[in-house]
Amino acid sequence: MAETDLMTDQPPDATTAKRYVYLDPDGCGGGWMFVIVAAPTGVVYQNQCGGYACAQYEQEGYLVPLYGMDLDEDMNSIFVGELKGYGMRGREWPTNVLDRLRAAVDALGMYGSGRSDDLYPPSLILDESRLSEAAEAWIPVITPDGPGVLVWENSD
Repeated sequence: MAETDLMTDQPPDATTAKRYVYLDPDGCGGGWMFVIVAAPTGVVYQNQCGGYACAQYEQEGYLVPLYGMDLDEDMNSIFVGELKGYGMRGREWPTNVLDRLRAAVDALGMYGSGRSDDLYPPSLILDESRLSEAAEAWIPVITPDGPGVLVWENSD
């Protein structure tokens, strides 16, 4: 069966075809953390998310790596430790866990935001208007360049 563009039901051409990039496809990468900044790039990044749910979420945009040691430590403490490996997508967030998530996101600086005059990397902000999308290894954020998603290796 020939591949078709889902929007037009026509064969894709070079100008409309999306390119898919699977982050950590074999589950062997560790210690990485990225922000996928939403943008119409034609490149769609996918990540396994949601703890034991092993869901595949995707976002079109561009990838910005975050740098530092043990960047995912706070996130793993929340999702693997406190929430026992279960993603939170579509669930009510306990106040104390939401406060910890806000602080963990706020602590991350985002180098490479495209603003060369910044002396220090700007913090990310938890996008609470999209909190229903949040899950382990998939946190909606606001970046200096607009909406995005914070991703890291799923724990399962």
